[in-house]
Amino acid sequence: MSELPDRRLLLVHAHPDDETINNGVTMARYVAEGAAVTLITCTLGEEGEVLVPDLEHLAADQTDQLGEHRIGELAAAMAELGVTDHRWLGSAGKYRDTGMIYNDKGNAAVPLETRKDSFWQADLLAAADDLVPVIREVRPQVLVTYDEYGNYGHPDHIKAHRVATYAAALAAAPSYREDLGEAWDIAKIYWIAMAESRMRESLRRLREAGDTTTFEGMDPDGPMGPPITPDRLIDCVIDGDEFLDRKMNAMKAHATQITVDGPFFALSNNNGNQVWASESYRLVKGTAAPGPDGLEHDLFAGL
Repeated sequence: MSELPDRRLLLVHAHPDDETINNGVTMARYVAEGAAVTLITCTLGEEGEVLVPDLEHLAADQTDQLGEHRIGELAAAMAELGVTDHRWLGSAGKYRDTGMIYNDKGNAAVPLETRKDSFWQADLLAAADDLVPVIREVRPQVLVTYDEYGNYGHPDHIKAHRVATYAAALAAAPSYREDLGEAWDIAKIYWIAMAESRMRESLRRLREAGDTTTFEGMDPDGPMGPPITPDRLIDCVIDGDEFLDRKMNAMKAHATQITVDGPFFALSNNNGNQVWASESYRLVKGTAAPGPDGLEHDLFAGL
């Protein structure tokens, strides 16, 4: 086996753009520090909305070429962040974007009908077996993925959580599928989180600036719901002001999904970009090594 970098980070995401929105600063930081950063994306995001009028024909209900287009967007975003090891789960397009609906509570949910090739319908063990050899090859000390709710209920995010969790357990078992490589136990597993205090502060600034449509229905002083994590449950915060430009440029690379004058950038403009420079995590496996403020500021802390 060739010699591996001292620090190795694996991220498992559902669609192109999820990685940049949630972890763009984190990825850019660790690339800059010389760590190995591997991104696994589970679907091509074929069911996404197309926000560029000239590209509306790519949508799933028209030519259905959005997934192929988003391969290029993700490549451009990864070039901005400096990530050179990006892979699709199994192979590009093996698992189809499931799409989502909003339920009567306003949360993302599984569509009433899903395609047989959708990620949601994929056999859990078969999908995990596509990730196990990557874990055993890359041998990451840290894995980042979603929580059990997929952070906001999207079925593909939930499935990515399940696949990553199952694959991590299977990869650590020496007697499981020896043909998939030598066993590797990931030391620390984190779930992506949006800190409650930061979200409330951001909402407050938006409302004070006269914006009532971004995150419509959310009250800065009201209940936050499952996508928002109470601060007491946050274990690690990566602050990366110096990498913020890279993150914003990577977000712009996902042009069909994020509009420069849309809520993401409106939020950044009204918050001095601070909301995007800070990325929060919950530690769900491993031992935390917090600093004086009670938080980690390095995913590899203690290793």
